[in-house]
This record gives sequence, structure tokens and C-alpha cells, in this order.
Amino acid sequence: MSENNIILTGDRPTGPLHLGHYVGSLKTRVRLQNTGEYEPFVMIADLQALTDNAENPEKIRQNILEVTLDYLAAGLDPSKTTIFVQSHIPALTELPMYYSNLVTMSRLERNPTIKQEIKLRNFERSIPVGFMTYPISQAADITAFRAKYVPVGEDQLPMLEQAREIVSSFNRIYKCDILVEPEAILPDSSSCNRLVGTDGSAKMSKSLGNCIYLRDDEKTIKQKVMSMYTDPTHINVSDPGHTEGNPVFSYLEAFATDELFAEYGGDYKSLDEMKEHYERGGLGDMKCKKLLNNVMQETLAPIRARREEYAKDKGALLEMLKKGTEHAAEVSNETLSLVRKAIGIDYFNDADFIERFVK
Repeated sequence: MSENNIILTGDRPTGPLHLGHYVGSLKTRVRLQNTGEYEPFVMIADLQALTDNAENPEKIRQNILEVTLDYLAAGLDPSKTTIFVQSHIPALTELPMYYSNLVTMSRLERNPTIKQEIKLRNFERSIPVGFMTYPISQAADITAFRAKYVPVGEDQLPMLEQAREIVSSFNRIYKCDILVEPEAILPDSSSCNRLVGTDGSAKMSKSLGNCIYLRDDEKTIKQKVMSMYTDPTHINVSDPGHTEGNPVFSYLEAFATDELFAEYGGDYKSLDEMKEHYERGGLGDMKCKKLLNNVMQETLAPIRARREEYAKDKGALLEMLKKGTEHAAEVSNETLSLVRKAIGIDYFNDADFIERFVK
């Protein structure tokens, strides 16, 4: 297996996937998969989901299928992409033990992504150890497949940086080049790096209830779009408005392709022209939301239709996951074997150790 074309990404099965997942990483995965130039692995990260859901494992069990359906509906193809379940890959529980000896607690506590997630979940000092060591687990996920590329949103860059530090430390200490330093593949648009919530929050999050899901029906999408937060200072249509930090315009930047804008943009030839009108005053929020609703309906309708079609055969979905997981286990076990050998704990396959032991 080549080490320069492997991709590893994943999602926690704590609920169905939303637009933040789609523009932040999922859309990129599908595009890269379809180039035929990469070997993608996509992980359903149920172990990582347990770090803050240990008392409610049924939530994770229920959402394994939801995430799988979202993957296929978005365009991931099992014949091109290996989709697997994290908890059934032995290497992903063993490698973190080795890597944890290379990372200090103070370094974990400084990780900006972990700090933000702790704040979001109101953990304060009652932080599960598993959650605190999340970056180590993520490093294991990436390096187990010797992945060179990781499609992520901007908020995940600190996690990737920590993975690179672990790779560098391991290769230096054990005088090898087994582990590969991963590189981020970010979304094309800055608005996609960290899609804001419908309520204007900095991030779309299931726990905040500010998401539009890939599976949402037409009525639900319209309701969420029409109730979106906009600019609180834009009280009257004639008032000048702000497009910066305005979720409606952030979503239009992320989803309104030239083709969709040509079809639904009306008198406006481009989003820039629409922004300019809104900023000088004379353009109401409702007109902007109607355009966004049309854009979202066009974007999500084919995804929803494919999802409904795949849901008709749950047995085939389970078999696909099982097959992908078996392949992922084989690949990651190769890396695990090399890691054990590099550390010097591959006792029963080490000829020099055996010779010294039996003397």
C-alpha cells in the first residue's frame, strides 16, 4: 500500500450528520474519492463517541446506521472507500497506549480544540480521562493507516498538529520512519471551514440544537431556514445590514453555486451584488431566506432521496460495514506489528530476543 495517497477521516455517531459535517469534510471526501487518485478510509468513531456518552451507549448504537446512511447518501462509494467501525479495530485501542507515553498532560490541556469542547460540554474539572486523551486516540486512528491526508474543518487543525507531534516523537525516539506525518485538506471556502449554527453560534452542533441535518425533509428545512438568526440591527428593510457573521449569507457562500444562483437569484447576478444591496439597505431578510431555502432544497433533495433508497436494505448496509471493518483491521494490524517491532516489544517474533532468552 502506497503511503502518499491514503486518506483517513471519521465522524462520531452521536446523531445524524448535518450541514457542518457536509461542507467541513464529507463533500471533500466524496470529491477526492471520485478522482481515483486516493485510497480513502472513513471511520465511524464509536469509541470516541463513548468518551462523553459512556452512560448512554444506546445512543451510539442507534446512530451507527444513521451515519452510514448519511455517508452513502452524500456519495461515498464502498467500492472506492473503506467504511469501518472504530471499536472493531484492535490496533486503535493498543496504539493509544504507546502514544500516551509520548504526550504530557499539560500538552493535552493546551490543545485549543479540547479546551473548546470541554467548555461546550460544561465539563469544568469533571473531565472523563477518555475525553481528555481524545487527541491521542485521533493520532492512533490516523497513523494506524499511515494516512498522509486528513480532510478536516479548521477547528480540527490543533488535533492534527498534535498527531504530527506524536509521529515526530515516535520516529525520533525509536529511530524509524514507520509513522507518517499527516497533512490537512481544508474546504475550498472559508465559510465552509467552520459553518455557523442557524442560531448564529460559532459552530453548528447537535448538542446546541442549531443544525440542519442531511436527512431533514422539505418542510423541516424551510422551517429552520426561515427562523435563522440574521442581523439584529437590520430591523427595517431600509436599514443597512451586516453580512459578516450573518448565518444566511454564510450559508449562501457555502452552498449557492453559480448554477443555483442563476436559477434562484432573481435580479441579482451574483452573491456579491446581493450582499452589496443588503449592506446599503433596501433588502429584507425574508427575500434572502427564500433564496437560501431554494438553494438548500436543491442541495439536499438528491441526498435525501439516495438515503431513503439505501435504507430499504439494512442487511446490505451491515454487510458492507462488516466487510470494510475487516479490511481496515488487516491494514492497521500491519502498522501495529511495525510499531511493536520498533519499540522492541515484539518478543515472540524477535529472533535476537529469543536467542538471548533461551541461553
